[in-house]
Amino acid sequence: MAMKIVRFNCCGMDVHKDVIVATVGITDRKTNITEYFQQSFSTLNSDLYRLKDWLKSYHCSEACMESAGKYWIPIFNILEDEINVYLNHPKYVKAIKGKKTDKKDSKWICDLFKHDLIKFSFIPPKEIRELQEIARYRYKLVCMRTSEQNRYQNCMTVSNIGLASVVSDPFSKTASNIMEEVMKANVIDDDKILKLIHKNCKNKDKILDSLHGYRIESDQRFKLEKSLDHMECLDQLIDSCEAELIKRAYPLRDSFQHITQIKGISALSAILVVSEIGIDMSQFESDKQLVCWVGFSPANNESAGMKKSVRISKAGQYLKPLLARCALSTIKDKTSYFERKYSNIKKRRGHKKAIIAIARMMLVSIYHMILTGEEFNPCDYESFMNPKANDSHSLTVEKTLNFLKQSGIDIFSISVNL
Repeated sequence: MAMKIVRFNCCGMDVHKDVIVATVGITDRKTNITEYFQQSFSTLNSDLYRLKDWLKSYHCSEACMESAGKYWIPIFNILEDEINVYLNHPKYVKAIKGKKTDKKDSKWICDLFKHDLIKFSFIPPKEIRELQEIARYRYKLVCMRTSEQNRYQNCMTVSNIGLASVVSDPFSKTASNIMEEVMKANVIDDDKILKLIHKNCKNKDKILDSLHGYRIESDQRFKLEKSLDHMECLDQLIDSCEAELIKRAYPLRDSFQHITQIKGISALSAILVVSEIGIDMSQFESDKQLVCWVGFSPANNESAGMKKSVRISKAGQYLKPLLARCALSTIKDKTSYFERKYSNIKKRRGHKKAIIAIARMMLVSIYHMILTGEEFNPCDYESFMNPKANDSHSLTVEKTLNFLKQSGIDIFSISVNL
């Protein structure tokens, strides 16, 4: 039985850094015989416009290509206004090993696209894509700052400064002031150090012990100074990114600002979430598809009736850590809805799996809140938060029978007038 043809005029493209191989497949509606037209183009802008004209000459309005790195974006930018461009993950259209060339790959994508056998990737609208680029740039800057902080602490360790072991945050105001004084003076003055310590600090004596006998060599001093300069520069860049994110997200605020009602999600976190999933939830078939797309669903890996690893996938490298941090934040409030959920799951599954479960619940809540515009109000909120308030004190037949059973009375030997 022949497969159903969904698209009678479509294009498949095999995309590389310097070359694009495009195949247009035109199928006769009566005979279902497909005629293929193939051509290669470079990735220069002049050739991309020639690709666009070539597609229009065949009256082709739909094209599908692999989401290979960033190479698809210049093509998408030029074709977007007149051609419906679809993306697919390369692993879902991989050809058979040994029979793989650029031309065959292009034709294979065209055939799969023609029969609608490809699951397409999510492409957010232009304003969301722009928001996403800045959000991901901010993420990279935060990672760079963390790396620089680790180098700074390594220099402290090498210089026999154990400050990181006695203060909660080696980059707090107290620790920063102490390190500034240590960097200036060759011999530390205990009285000066004590004045720099915050009054609520509990380990004042240990702080002095962690500094006695330190020795900052010239190479470590140079690294410490440059690390501080780099971290200060990164802080300014991160602040600039956050200001730009708020500015760009402001026109969209009515669609998502109410998700900050969920404890643990700040205004910035809400913007970062929206930069990844957008504000149009109709792009996802259901909340389960969104959860799977982000990478919070257990994988299926079963063979011969034996289940292997079912750990969550590596998808959602930007959104998954963010939601995990939001989950860690919300469980700090002992009266919150998600903290009580976390406590119940932790008893059975442990801390890590409980945090992933809470992050998944938060994502499902965000999906429905953006989709419907409703406020945060889970269906089991009242019964879960106030279980005693929902207990009925009225005596029912069911409760009476259960009480008699628990008391060891044979209810079948008693005639009960109901």
